[in-house]
Order: sequence, then C-alpha cells, then structure tokens
Amino acid sequence: MGLRETKKQQTRQAIADAALPLFLERGFDKVTVAEVAREVGVSGQTIFNYFPTKEDLFFDRQAEAEDQLASLVRNREPGTCPVEAIRDDVLTALKEGRTEFPGPDDARRFWRAIQDSPALSAREREIAERTEIALAGALEENAATTAPALLAGAISGLHRAVQRELRHQILTGERGARSRADMMTATRTAFDTLCHGLHRTEA
Repeated sequence: MGLRETKKQQTRQAIADAALPLFLERGFDKVTVAEVAREVGVSGQTIFNYFPTKEDLFFDRQAEAEDQLASLVRNREPGTCPVEAIRDDVLTALKEGRTEFPGPDDARRFWRAIQDSPALSAREREIAERTEIALAGALEENAATTAPALLAGAISGLHRAVQRELRHQILTGERGARSRADMMTATRTAFDTLCHGLHRTEA
C-alpha cells in the first residue's frame, strides 16, 4: 500500500473513530454529519468522500461484515464441510465470548443505537441480505453443495438468530456460563441439522 493510500485509510479510520462515540452517547439520529466533521477537523464534504451516507459512518466495517460468512467458506480447510466451517466459527465465538467490542457496555450501547434508529435498523437488514448473497456465491463455487441459495438462506437465518439471542443476553444482562452452554448446545444441533439435511458430502 502506497503512502497516499495509507493516509486515506488513516483519515477514514479517524473519521469513523470520532463519529461512533458521538452516535453512542447521543443517539444516531441526533448527531449530524457537520458535528462529526467539526470533531475531526475536516469539512462535511471530506466525510462524504469517504462515507457516502451517514449510515456508512456508523457501519464503517460493513464490507467486512458482508463478506464474513463467505470468507469462512472460501478459506476453510480442505475437505471441511462449509456448514461445519461456519458452525465451528460461531461456536468458538460463543465459547470465548468473542465480540467486536472491547466490553459488554460498548456492545449494549452499539445495539441500543441500532434499535433506537429506524435508519440503522434498515441498514442492518440490508447488510444481512448482502451477507446472504455473498454466502450463496461462495457456496455455489463448492461442487459438493446442492441448492446453494437455499442453504445460504438457512445458514444466514440461523446465524442471525444466534446473534439476536446473544444480543438479547447482553442487553438484558442474562449472559452467563449456563446460558452460554445452553446456547452452544442448541447452536451445534441446529447447524448439524442443516449440514445433514441440506448439504451433500463429497463422494
């Protein structure tokens, strides 16, 4: 990566890092792009050069999120079932309590901001749809997978259900060793059902 591209990436990250605390503290709909620009010390047009919409400022890692499941399928170990590759990643995340946030309080504020904003909720649904489309494309490249679009829909739906349950546990403070263990058992069973029911193993 050249110096110019590195500086662009640094500027983009600085804008996103300045915007998120404002959104989490005051609510997405109450913060303007102009306020973010003043916080960073750039013009509003500069922000729009990096983030076409205000929602992009909040979901600054949208592209990475949309490719997450497809990437797990493409980069799995040879001979590993695509469904099992995603299942194992989800189970590892649950076991380790892995999230993209430094702590539970950050996660609570992030998810509450989405719940409180119709615009962010709509964008979250769009991200989910694009994630499913990307996953279907990755599955279609796998000769051992039948009905890749159907399987992608089933996996994506299950993945979102696990995320919703984890989100509920964190928001309500119900997260604990027992609930996590129960969730892991249910998640494993659900993914294994998908694997055996919708995925044809290689002969």
